Amino acid sequence: MDNVKKAVEKAIEGGNGLLRLKPAWVARDFLPPGKRLGLPEEDYEVGERGWITERWIGSTTKADNAIGPEDEGLSYLDIEGSDITLKQAVEDAADLVMGAKYAKAHKGLGRLAKIYDFAARIPYHIHQMQKDASLVGRNSKDEAYYFPEELDMGPHPETFFGVHPYIYEQKKYDILLPYLEDWDSDLILKHSRAYQNIAGEGFILPSGILHAPGTAVTIELQEDSDVFSMLQALVAGKIIPKDLLYKDVRKEDREKYGEKIILDQVNWKDSGDPYFYENFHLEPRLVEGSQQDGGEEYWIYYGTTKFSGKKLVLKPGSEYDTIDKGVYNILVWKGKGIYGEAEVEAGNFGFDELLVVDGRATKPLKVKNTGQDELVIFKFFGPDINKDTPVIKKYK
Repeated sequence: MDNVKKAVEKAIEGGNGLLRLKPAWVARDFLPPGKRLGLPEEDYEVGERGWITERWIGSTTKADNAIGPEDEGLSYLDIEGSDITLKQAVEDAADLVMGAKYAKAHKGLGRLAKIYDFAARIPYHIHQMQKDASLVGRNSKDEAYYFPEELDMGPHPETFFGVHPYIYEQKKYDILLPYLEDWDSDLILKHSRAYQNIAGEGFILPSGILHAPGTAVTIELQEDSDVFSMLQALVAGKIIPKDLLYKDVRKEDREKYGEKIILDQVNWKDSGDPYFYENFHLEPRLVEGSQQDGGEEYWIYYGTTKFSGKKLVLKPGSEYDTIDKGVYNILVWKGKGIYGEAEVEAGNFGFDELLVVDGRATKPLKVKNTGQDELVIFKFFGPDINKDTPVIKKYK
């Protein structure tokens, strides 16, 4: 612990509060890759693990895959001569990374950002609410999506959310049960509604809501968890293992209740919301007071205190002064520049991802666009850092 803390302290001092992070690649074996993550063609296939389909950003969360390395999903600090994960840094040097006050109230960074990229729609599934996730020693997984611009949207750029409202209104939850029992088709989707994936927009999704994300590359911000239950058997032309239905269900509950236990874990109220689009759709909202000659910031993840996120857009040749309320990490999505004192460049792995520790985040930091294109940077924040994000007006 002392060695890790000393190494982290030295890195923070050397980087003036900015820690470079190495990319964390995650494989999945139930869907083919979209191959839009910027890797060489030959790097996507990883044998029995499946394909590289996700990149996790500033991650302290281990990917919950049946096959894979022990550190899959964990981000590493880019420190020469050291092999330290961000998880270790947060655990052993919490006060240096998160600030003493925040670290006292929070066990960790409490969020996970990722890019996922599939060639087929993700199966219809849920992420367990806390009451159910805690039964297997895990966290719930509220999440939010942003569909980045200027990328191919894939063959199915629409996401199924929830169920038809009458199913909730009439409490006809068992209408989904035969599909779970038979486990031989994708017809369960006929009880849901699809919404187009629009570049530059997104959705927020509380735990327990049924959904089947489309093929648009998605930058997701979520609680730090990898819990799920798949409810759709036929995906991309093949039947996926039924074990994925019960991945985060206690053995005794599976044996006692069978497939029906999954229906008891669904957030039916939100899944059956007749105003689902109005209540869960996200459009970028200008951050009040953020406009400068060089650029501006937009809220892209909001409507919750569990996490939040911004998009910084900076014109070519311009400078921008930014200050935030706590520790965060960034992903440089487009262009190149200087973030504080660190050179950054989109698509240049090792130079497109930083963690900004609390002591630097809460002081003025200058960003420069040194390229010919716009500089676009995403900022990801954990719980309770930004309590002033926009409120989504609820339709009833």
